[in-house]
Amino acid sequence: MSAPPNLQQSLSELLGDARLVACPLPETALQLWLIDAHNMDRAFTPEETRRILHEPPYWSFCWASGLAMARYLAEHPQWVAGKRVLDFGAGSGVAAIAAARAGALEVVACDLDPLALAACRANAALNGVELSYSEDFFAETDRFDLILVADVLYDRENLPLLDQFLSRGREALVADSRVRDFRHPLYRRLEMLEAFTLPDLAEPEEFRHVSLYHACRP
Repeated sequence: MSAPPNLQQSLSELLGDARLVACPLPETALQLWLIDAHNMDRAFTPEETRRILHEPPYWSFCWASGLAMARYLAEHPQWVAGKRVLDFGAGSGVAAIAAARAGALEVVACDLDPLALAACRANAALNGVELSYSEDFFAETDRFDLILVADVLYDRENLPLLDQFLSRGREALVADSRVRDFRHPLYRRLEMLEAFTLPDLAEPEEFRHVSLYHACRP
């Protein structure tokens, strides 16, 4: 199976020898187009490092929080079954795809990055599900039952978004492994999940502990 040409070309422009492969996600029935770790076991050049930091290919990884969210929805489909769902900051689309597989009535993958939306389309096709797509969360109407948010709070400047998710959905489900002092009056922690990023970035052990938070519109 060949990787989507547009995504492979974009990745090659960033890292010349990087390639995308269809990777099964552990403890799920899903697979995603991700960076092949087997041919990237080397040091990056200064120019490659600059390019990665300037325009990181988030969509070519399955981050721990996304994997945790996907597993959780598979085990607890009642969160999304028959509902209208939006996946905020969709990246690879893993949470959106998991929601569709779990029986959501409609799933919108939302991301500012056109390459991320292209990855969502490719990964949806790889998993045999249909998604809708959006580049602008705030252009969406207030019609969603649930907003999914996985691995978006890595930048603390995104924390104010917690107040905005309920402007477009009646409930929000947030998976995060980065914020240790998470405090918000509308969000309560449901449980702690264990997951890791693919391909493995040898992240600190603490980033494998994913907290799941839930909020309802007042």
